[in-house]
Amino acid sequence: MLINCVGIQIPAASVNPRRRSADFYLPVKIRRCDTMRIRWHGHSCFEFDDSGNVVVIDPHDGKSIGIRPPAVAADIVLMTHDHYDHNASRVIRGDHRDFKFSNGRRECRGFVFEGFPTFHDDAGGEKRGANTIYRFEMDGMSLCHCGDIGDIPSDEVIEAIKGVDFLFVPTGEIYTMTIEVLKEFLIRVNPRIIVPMHHRVGGLTIPLTPLDDFLDILPEGTVEYVGNEVDLSGEELPDRKECWVFSR
Repeated sequence: MLINCVGIQIPAASVNPRRRSADFYLPVKIRRCDTMRIRWHGHSCFEFDDSGNVVVIDPHDGKSIGIRPPAVAADIVLMTHDHYDHNASRVIRGDHRDFKFSNGRRECRGFVFEGFPTFHDDAGGEKRGANTIYRFEMDGMSLCHCGDIGDIPSDEVIEAIKGVDFLFVPTGEIYTMTIEVLKEFLIRVNPRIIVPMHHRVGGLTIPLTPLDDFLDILPEGTVEYVGNEVDLSGEELPDRKECWVFSR
């Protein structure tokens, strides 16, 4: 199980070369009305669509960080903190309602979400301020987007997000948790699927560490390269713990 593996250093010699060819990407299914779609727009920006609402979290404007901007229309935009690479709701099309670092339980257009206060650093917010993580459900699946979380949150927050189906976590260190702290966080939350974000990619002008630094702590056979988007229902979730790597 991944909960055991993230706390164990895997010797480099025992880790097989990662599967990077298209043959190993999960197939993108034709959209069904009873599925949820997850699409990555680069950096920490994800789109979630359950045929009821399109929700976008942490939009960037692209040009400010050296990558393509999100191309999506949304009903709701959530922002975990007020930094330029996470708060560019102006680039999202549509008549959307925006929520910036909104803590507590909220409902908008039938979509229910809950924000939990955390910090962007390991100094109680003194270095980089506050950060909100968002927990919500779509099509019977629980998801939590951690924004730029910089340290392990309180026991109360851990309890509220423990065992979620999807946990979106920043893995590029520098401005967020170190890999060592992140391992402890993952062990305590014990998600079914880890989704790494906020790591180095081609063109990105923000100095972050490469994704491989995080993937190296995971055991062989738990990493799946899923492409840019996936459509799935709760019945299609894997039985085992996995890490899903999105590309763009």
